[in-house]
Amino acid sequence: MAVSFIALPGLPEVRRGDDLSALAAAGMVAAQLAPQQGDVLVVAQKIVSKAEGRLVALSSVTPSPRARELSMITGKDPRLVELVLRESAEVLRAKPNVLIVAHRAGFVMANAGIDRSNVTAESGAADEDVALLLPEDCNASAARLRDSLRGRGFDLPVVISDSFGRAWRNGVVNVALGAAGLPSLIDRRGEADRHGRILEVTQVAFADAIAAGAALAMGEGAEGTPMVLARGLAWTVPECDAQALIRPIAEDMFR
Repeated sequence: MAVSFIALPGLPEVRRGDDLSALAAAGMVAAQLAPQQGDVLVVAQKIVSKAEGRLVALSSVTPSPRARELSMITGKDPRLVELVLRESAEVLRAKPNVLIVAHRAGFVMANAGIDRSNVTAESGAADEDVALLLPEDCNASAARLRDSLRGRGFDLPVVISDSFGRAWRNGVVNVALGAAGLPSLIDRRGEADRHGRILEVTQVAFADAIAAGAALAMGEGAEGTPMVLARGLAWTVPECDAQALIRPIAEDMFR
């Protein structure tokens, strides 16, 4: 199976209310990519959040006493810390330059996924500090985008991706925050390997693997290619969204 990742060209800066399905369809037409079996559209979380209006001006945020306390520990802007707290269920680690939380959606991540890179104020003011929150529900966002694409004649699964740090390893890789139309997790326990041994723990984070591969074409800086078509994939198991990738707290050995 040959798998390829193709960045969709010519995408504009995304603003609140923009139709991502229209942008994706136009990008696929421009790249002469007709949907095929085994295609998956990977979309950067950042443009989903922008389209959904998840941009917050820091000038509108009043830090709580807890936010000010964590700001003193981490060295982060207390207004940003306040937004992190509002988006989080639990603070797990707070050290200089580090704030790790359990996001309300279950993700364990830095700063609740709140981003300030490649983000500008909707007013266009260059001197206005703004922050971008994750979508309210990444799986629902993926499902809506998939449905809208199907309405345009582009029937393909959708993965919403974002970059994540990892325990014990430097650097970031992209993972799936939301998914629709494919199995996010493939459980291979009970299958036999090439030598007949039964797999006991193997569960494949399929949507995460797709997101990580797409990141190589998407980039992490100024590339401006937030949509990537993954081609040549195959699966035979039922669909499940990205909630399946979140480890239950009862099985979390690090908390």
